[in-house]
Amino acid sequence: MSRKFLPVLLSILLLAAVLPVAAQADAGKTPPRRVRLKDVATIQGVRDNLLIGYGLVVGLNRTGDTQQTFFATQTLANALQRMGLQIPVASVQVRNVAGVFVTAVLPPFARPGMKIDVTASSVGDAKSLQGGVLLLTPLHSSDGQVYATAEGPLAIAGYTAGSHGNLTQVNHPTVGRIPNGGIVERDDAIDLSHMDHISFLLDNPDFDAAAGAASAINEIVHRDVAHAVDATRINVSLAGLAPDAIPGFVGEISDATLVVSPPAKVVINERTGTIVLGADVSLGPCSIIQGSLEVQISTKYEVSQPEPFSKGQTTVVPQTNVEAQEEPAKAVQLNQGATVDDLVRGLQSIGATAKDIVAVLQAIKAAGALQADLEVI
Repeated sequence: MSRKFLPVLLSILLLAAVLPVAAQADAGKTPPRRVRLKDVATIQGVRDNLLIGYGLVVGLNRTGDTQQTFFATQTLANALQRMGLQIPVASVQVRNVAGVFVTAVLPPFARPGMKIDVTASSVGDAKSLQGGVLLLTPLHSSDGQVYATAEGPLAIAGYTAGSHGNLTQVNHPTVGRIPNGGIVERDDAIDLSHMDHISFLLDNPDFDAAAGAASAINEIVHRDVAHAVDATRINVSLAGLAPDAIPGFVGEISDATLVVSPPAKVVINERTGTIVLGADVSLGPCSIIQGSLEVQISTKYEVSQPEPFSKGQTTVVPQTNVEAQEEPAKAVQLNQGATVDDLVRGLQSIGATAKDIVAVLQAIKAAGALQADLEVI
């Protein structure tokens, strides 16, 4: 064989040996997802605002607050006083009113006269808000200003029936909703016509995603108008655009698609034993030994009776019994590059419960064999 063909042959052999390994490695990875920018980011300043207020629900069928709930009767007395009626609060005994907190969400670009949904939740000891009507209630934001008002009949997704010991309840009758029950009173929308740039904020910080979003925007408009500031913010220049062209421009660049790689993360809820593991979570080589020790302490009380004519006293003597049971340890062996499926199958094979898996994952993370973020909620 000629020497000049030897390097070519070696290159072919090395390529043939590397390709199957690379293909196997790529097969285990989760393919990146292409998503729209509007689905993974928000525009700075374009946001919802939370509203809250305190009001009174009337028209209940003796299912409202009792006399012990003083603020409901005080609210009723104040409402009647504004209408020219003076009543002593101590003498008010009604069961058809209930004090409620009213909450709503003010959407972005909300204008005066727009209608929003509101929710009324009982504050006192009312049994049900079924059939009630919410009186005019101002809704405030965190700055103390009134941005909307609410009023109307409540829609309850449940009911309660019966009294004393015989009571039937379906769903939650002390929370009601009023569709389109709120009216926006104050204009707090952001004005895009006076802005020279806008900023997109990614929901999950990622430098690659931010750079990809800026490139996608520039490719759509065929100009260099977007650049990534950090892992979250992408600034887009609005220079040269007429005020009436800005909404269409923002809508166009919001449809830009970018590649999003899901983070390697494990989320654990210790209260319920729920575990959510991402597909890209990888494990290092480790051995897991799982066992359990059960200690049961029981106490029985026995009566000690004295002998006749012994002048003794009858006493109660506790007899304590301690039993310990330890199950033999069970082991799971994981090799380098093991997947989440391998871990779960291995733990299930040794009879581990959800609580055991939570403890095992925390121990694996502490040992440095879990290449992912571990979040406990």
